[in-house]
Amino acid sequence: MQVDTVAVGLNFSAIVFATLRAGDRETVLAFEAATRLIPEVVQAQRLFGETDYMLHVVTYDLVTFQKLYNDRLSGMPGVQRLASTLVIRTWC
Repeated sequence: MQVDTVAVGLNFSAIVFATLRAGDRETVLAFEAATRLIPEVVQAQRLFGETDYMLHVVTYDLVTFQKLYNDRLSGMPGVQRLASTLVIRTWC
Protein backbone atom coordinates (compact mmCIF):
# COMPACT_ATOMS: atom_id res chain seq x y z
CA MET A 1 0.00 0.00 0.00
CA GLN A 2 1.31 3.42 -0.94
CA VAL A 3 0.24 6.52 1.00
CA ASP A 4 -0.52 9.79 -0.78
CA THR A 5 1.75 11.99 1.35
CA VAL A 6 0.19 15.26 0.16
CA ALA A 7 -3.30 13.98 1.03
CA VAL A 8 -2.18 13.43 4.64
CA GLY A 9 -0.46 16.81 4.89
CA LEU A 10 3.13 15.77 4.27
CA ASN A 11 3.86 18.42 1.67
CA PHE A 12 7.64 18.60 2.00
CA SER A 13 10.02 16.02 0.60
CA ALA A 14 13.80 15.78 0.70
CA ILE A 15 16.49 13.31 -0.22
CA VAL A 16 19.18 12.98 2.45
CA PHE A 17 22.52 11.41 1.60
CA ALA A 18 24.36 9.90 4.55
CA THR A 19 28.03 9.00 4.75
CA LEU A 20 29.09 6.83 7.68
CA ARG A 21 32.34 7.10 9.64
CA ALA A 22 32.96 3.36 9.23
CA GLY A 23 31.55 0.54 7.14
CA ASP A 24 31.80 -2.25 9.68
CA ARG A 25 28.80 -4.50 10.31
CA GLU A 26 27.99 -3.03 13.73
CA THR A 27 27.89 0.57 12.43
CA VAL A 28 25.81 -0.37 9.38
CA LEU A 29 23.27 -2.35 11.43
CA ALA A 30 22.98 0.43 14.03
CA PHE A 31 22.41 3.07 11.36
CA GLU A 32 19.84 0.98 9.52
CA ALA A 33 17.99 0.20 12.76
CA ALA A 34 17.91 3.92 13.62
CA THR A 35 16.35 4.80 10.25
CA ARG A 36 13.52 2.34 10.91
CA LEU A 37 12.60 4.30 14.05
CA ILE A 38 12.05 7.55 12.16
CA PRO A 39 8.61 7.45 10.49
CA GLU A 40 9.45 10.42 8.26
CA VAL A 41 12.03 8.25 6.48
CA VAL A 42 9.74 6.59 3.96
CA GLN A 43 12.46 4.91 1.93
CA ALA A 44 16.11 4.11 2.61
CA GLN A 45 18.64 2.70 0.19
CA ARG A 46 22.22 1.56 0.74
CA LEU A 47 24.49 2.73 -2.06
CA PHE A 48 27.84 1.87 -3.58
CA GLY A 49 30.18 4.81 -3.96
CA GLU A 50 31.18 7.80 -1.90
CA THR A 51 27.78 8.16 -0.22
CA ASP A 52 26.59 5.21 1.84
CA TYR A 53 22.82 5.82 2.03
CA MET A 54 20.02 7.73 0.37
CA LEU A 55 17.00 8.48 2.55
CA HIS A 56 13.68 9.79 1.22
CA VAL A 57 12.20 11.97 3.96
CA VAL A 58 8.73 13.52 4.06
CA THR A 59 7.54 16.14 6.55
CA TYR A 60 4.88 18.82 6.85
CA ASP A 61 7.15 21.71 5.86
CA LEU A 62 10.72 23.02 5.77
CA VAL A 63 10.70 24.00 9.45
CA THR A 64 9.66 20.48 10.46
CA PHE A 65 12.33 18.99 8.18
CA GLN A 66 15.01 21.25 9.67
CA LYS A 67 14.06 20.17 13.19
CA LEU A 68 14.10 16.50 12.19
CA TYR A 69 17.47 16.97 10.45
CA ASN A 70 19.03 18.69 13.46
CA ASP A 71 17.45 16.62 16.24
CA ARG A 72 17.32 13.10 14.82
CA LEU A 73 19.02 12.55 11.48
CA SER A 74 22.33 14.17 12.39
CA GLY A 75 22.48 12.12 15.60
CA MET A 76 22.00 8.70 14.05
CA PRO A 77 24.70 6.14 14.86
CA GLY A 78 27.85 6.31 12.77
CA VAL A 79 26.95 9.42 10.78
CA GLN A 80 29.98 11.33 9.55
CA ARG A 81 28.21 13.61 7.08
CA LEU A 82 24.72 14.38 5.81
CA ALA A 83 23.83 16.25 2.64
CA SER A 84 20.31 16.96 1.50
CA THR A 85 18.50 18.10 -1.57
CA LEU A 86 14.91 19.24 -1.78
CA VAL A 87 12.38 17.51 -4.01
CA ILE A 88 10.42 19.97 -6.14
CA ARG A 89 8.17 17.51 -7.95
CA THR A 90 7.27 13.82 -7.72
CA TRP A 91 5.47 11.55 -10.17
CA CYS A 92 4.99 7.83 -10.92
